[in-house]
Amino acid sequence: MTALLEVAGLDVFYGDFQALFGVSLSVTRGRATALVGANGAGKTTLLRTIAGAQPAAAGSIRYRERDLTASAPHRRISRGIALVPEGRRLFGSLTVEENIQVGAAAAASSDWPLDRIYGVFPMIAKRRGQRASTLSGGEQQAVAIARALAAAPTLLLLDEISLGLAPRVVGELYQTLTALRAEGATLLIVEQDLRRAMEACDDLVCLLEGRVVLAAPVPAVTREQVVAAYFGQGSRKAAT
Repeated sequence: MTALLEVAGLDVFYGDFQALFGVSLSVTRGRATALVGANGAGKTTLLRTIAGAQPAAAGSIRYRERDLTASAPHRRISRGIALVPEGRRLFGSLTVEENIQVGAAAAASSDWPLDRIYGVFPMIAKRRGQRASTLSGGEQQAVAIARALAAAPTLLLLDEISLGLAPRVVGELYQTLTALRAEGATLLIVEQDLRRAMEACDDLVCLLEGRVVLAAPVPAVTREQVVAAYFGQGSRKAAT
C-alpha cells in the first residue's frame, strides 16, 4: 500500500512550549486514519502543521513523495491537502455558496464543482443563498467540509467534526464521509468518540502529551488497548 502522507520526527513549538515531540506517522492512500488522544495531546497541532498553518521546528512532512515541510499553506492546498478546522471557522456574513467558493480559490483541480458538492450535501443545497451565521451547527459543519472539498483535495484533514453536534447529525456527517471514501478519498480524522473512530476508520494513531504512543490498523487493536494508550496506561506503539 502506498503512503500518501509521511510525517517523520516532527517537533512543533508554541513559543517556548513544545507541543509535539518527534511525531511520525503515515497515511495510506485511500484509507481513513483516526487520530485520537485526550485534550491537549497535540492532535489539532499536528493537523495544523500538516496543513502548513503551524511551522515545524524539526522533522519532515512528505506528501505524494514530495517534501512539503517548508511549503506555504496555499501551496499545500494546490497540492491536494485540505483542512476542516475545529470550530468550522466559516465567514458568517457570507452565504453558504460564497463560503464554499472560498475553498475553491486554490483548488488542486476542478473535480469538485458546486453541483457535485451539493449532491453530496443536500442539506445545504437549499441553503446556498443563506448567510452561514444563520445555519444550525450541523449545517455549518457540512459547509465547512464542503468548503474543503471545493479545493479538490486528495487528503482531507478533519478536526473534531462531531464536536457539539447531536448524534443524528454526526451520523449523517459520517455517512457522507463513507460516501467520500467510496470515491477514493483519503482521510485523517481527529475524533474524541473512540467507538465511532474505530468503526469509521481503517487505521488509528493515538497521541499522548505530544507523542505517538499507539499506531496500528484498527483490526489489530482492541478498544481496551486504545483506552490504555489514551490515558498512558501501559501504552505501546505498533507498526502500521
